[in-house]
Amino acid sequence: MNALEADAPISLWHDRRFRRFWAGQSISEFGDRITELALPLIAVTALSASANQVAWLTALIWSPNLLAIILGAWVDRRVHKRRLMVFADLVRGAVLLSLPVAYLLDAVSLGQLYAVAVLTGTAAVLFNTAYPPFFVNLVPRSSYVEANSKLSASRSVSHVVGPAVGGGLVQALTAPVAVVVDALSYAASAFLIGRIPLGESPPGIDEAAVPSLLRRAREGIAFVGRHPVLRAGLCCAMTINFFTFVAGSGLMVLFASRVLGLSAGVVGLTLGVGSTGALLGAILAPRISRRIGVGRSIVVGAVLFPAPIAIAAGAGGPLWARAGALATAEFLSGVGVMLFDVNLNSLQTSVIPDGMRSRVAGAFSTINYGIRPIGAVVGGLLATAFGLRATLLIGAAGGMLSLLWLLASPIPHIHSLAPDNAATPSGDADPDNRPMPC
Repeated sequence: MNALEADAPISLWHDRRFRRFWAGQSISEFGDRITELALPLIAVTALSASANQVAWLTALIWSPNLLAIILGAWVDRRVHKRRLMVFADLVRGAVLLSLPVAYLLDAVSLGQLYAVAVLTGTAAVLFNTAYPPFFVNLVPRSSYVEANSKLSASRSVSHVVGPAVGGGLVQALTAPVAVVVDALSYAASAFLIGRIPLGESPPGIDEAAVPSLLRRAREGIAFVGRHPVLRAGLCCAMTINFFTFVAGSGLMVLFASRVLGLSAGVVGLTLGVGSTGALLGAILAPRISRRIGVGRSIVVGAVLFPAPIAIAAGAGGPLWARAGALATAEFLSGVGVMLFDVNLNSLQTSVIPDGMRSRVAGAFSTINYGIRPIGAVVGGLLATAFGLRATLLIGAAGGMLSLLWLLASPIPHIHSLAPDNAATPSGDADPDNRPMPC
């Protein structure tokens, strides 16, 4: 039976296929936390990189997302999405292994780090565009929220525990050698995904009638633009991402250190508290969505994610009050982002037709992730011109404006992901779920 045809909720704890995928993703997430710490440390400690060079390293990791819309159009025509995901994991693992090898040969260079950033980023885009069709074949429609909750919970736990474990490994093994752990985590993910029994059907379209790659990419953007749920979700997420990157984690750490006068240990503790908020939000998301509805959960998350930044911006007084304000802000934002992500991802999955999933994922990645570096640059300019407190307040206020996109859409009125509640509104796609002609 096709996953979209399932009506009754099925506990994913009893689904061996999902447990296998969940285990692979959880292992990979923990490995990622090590690399996120190790790559900049290699640049700073081993290569004496400047702040600008480290910034470029971060930018290059995100830059492949600008091509996600083209890659998504290509992936949509491939039959075996699982093989692409396995291939992407193996590529990331192999590329990362080049770092300890070069380190042992005393040949690590900044150019190699940049190449690793681009190649692993490109493989991540391939994995992420192949993932949506794989997901709907793996998980019944009625379990979308539960599945996203479990996957998000693992990600949140990795953010709580991963940095501490990664820091210990880097200190004990050196940063280049610690990267081996992440490479092995990708190998484990590839092994587990490759062993999932999953039938994948060909698109069933006459190859002679298939439009060009650019045409299919354009159809993906056009479909999102026509669909009121997808359009509002993307615009809302894009607005939140822009303004939360205006008040990004780098500026928040700088604010905590220079303005609030908090030590590195205290800052790290508050960020850890924030990660527990994200874990709690991921766990509670299914229960809250059942109580108030999927759409209203998205609305709450869209406000609760950026608004607490204002709490941090207004911090003052004794040390406990300053640290408490920052911890509270991080905790509430963590709850908010999970309410938003888990429910919005599940809703979007329920309304995208099978033949469009990778194209839509590519369009979302190009726009949603492409806006993040722009927000970070604008945040730096605002902080230089108006100060850190004012910039954080701008980030909080601007992020909450994302709510306007939702209020003007059908999203707040969607209670569940049942077909009659999440159906595509008339005029946005034809009855066969094909995109309208552009």
